[in-house]
Amino acid sequence: MKQTFASLLMLIVMQPAMAQRKINRTKDPLQIITVKVEGGKFDMGSDEHTEDRKPAHTVSLKSYNIGAYEITQDQWEEVMGKNPSMYDCGQCAVTNVSWTDIQEFITKLNGKSGKHYRLPTEAEWEYAARGGQTERISFDKNRDNTIVARGGVNELLVSQDNRKIPAKEKTGKPYAGKVLPGTVAWFDRNSEDHVHPIGRKKPNALGIYDMSGNAEEWCSDFYAGNYGSNMPQDNPQGPTGGRSHVVRGGSFASNADEVGVTRRAAYLPETKSSSLGFRLVEEGN
Repeated sequence: MKQTFASLLMLIVMQPAMAQRKINRTKDPLQIITVKVEGGKFDMGSDEHTEDRKPAHTVSLKSYNIGAYEITQDQWEEVMGKNPSMYDCGQCAVTNVSWTDIQEFITKLNGKSGKHYRLPTEAEWEYAARGGQTERISFDKNRDNTIVARGGVNELLVSQDNRKIPAKEKTGKPYAGKVLPGTVAWFDRNSEDHVHPIGRKKPNALGIYDMSGNAEEWCSDFYAGNYGSNMPQDNPQGPTGGRSHVVRGGSFASNADEVGVTRRAAYLPETKSSSLGFRLVEEGN
């Protein structure tokens, strides 16, 4: 009897994961599942990390639809005819694709699907990874009666007195939905040094998976060392030119700091890596 109960309990626990696997396998490979991110303001970047994450600066974005998952090897092969990934796994994030390769993929995908997909801007990527407007700051008193801000990492403009929270007073979620990376990210401590199937870790508050870890993700922007803080802050598109493009999110080979939502890197557009993939934004949806 105990063994039967344990078996039933295990089946109940595994059912959501099994359902997720079935959904991912049976859907049309050309169908990109997206999540709507409601527009708003957020503080992009961090003054507490490496120089290229500074300065934190307020950005405004309009609403957009971003992929709930990284593009898979099956999806890439359906469009391009072959799988470039070094680790062969149809439902894993596609990797070993350059920024230039992705532009060809997008052109073909748009032609086949009749939709308009593109890479996310760096601002769109970070805002979605942080959870959009779903995470709000709340205020608590410590034992010594000092006020500390807790909760989200987005809504850093405080309406009650219209001031920014000093970083030393703020606690938030540095990974895509969590304070600690283990439940949301495949990274160097749990990945066994390879990419994993999409959607196996927990999503962030918007229902978006793998924005921390698994595969690093290309963005559309050229890279700016000053984090674009000298450019327009309404729906920023990044610099008008440059040598490198932005990569976000860290990968299965990254350490904990490198899978944080503010981590950024610059890669030449022809760069390919077994840890480098992408997700898409759909326009007009």
